[in-house]
Amino acid sequence: MDCKEIIVDMRNYDPEQAKTGQKTAELLFRLNQTFPRSEEYQKLLKEIFGENLGENSFISAPVYGACVETMKIGKNCFINSNLLAMARGGITIEDDVMIAGNVQLLTNNHDVYDRQILTCKPILIQQGAWIGAGATILPGVSIGRYAIVGAASVVTKDVPDYGVVVGNPAKIVKMLDPEKFEQKRS
Repeated sequence: MDCKEIIVDMRNYDPEQAKTGQKTAELLFRLNQTFPRSEEYQKLLKEIFGENLGENSFISAPVYGACVETMKIGKNCFINSNLLAMARGGITIEDDVMIAGNVQLLTNNHDVYDRQILTCKPILIQQGAWIGAGATILPGVSIGRYAIVGAASVVTKDVPDYGVVVGNPAKIVKMLDPEKFEQKRS
């Protein structure tokens, strides 16, 4: 994953970004007040994510965050309620990913000496990964294919393909057998 850091000085007011942010905040508010899976709900998801929401993917309200309109979500993904996506650094979720409730995807941080400076790095969640309830994924982290992040874990470093991590900070506790995934797809 290209982990290029983006620096944002919050003192430099960009009217266009502010307008986009306000529109997204309004759309998220409406989404969070709409009956799930209704025609209106589906329309709002499409308005927020556009072509960045893959076929057969669903996000359960409420959803919170910033720059969520830039997220890329693959096919057949399920994201449960109370997602917090601080997406200024970029969030890519590949196909067949499951994300439980109360997960935080945080691509930005503040400079320790100048808190008006945001330092942003992308998050990548690869195909078939499963993120447990209440997990936090920090800036610049890549979650490998079919990896599992245990509930309430705080992920500060990349997780390898088929790795299972738990804890704060998350540590590898087990590796899954890749052949068992291949058998299910055959």
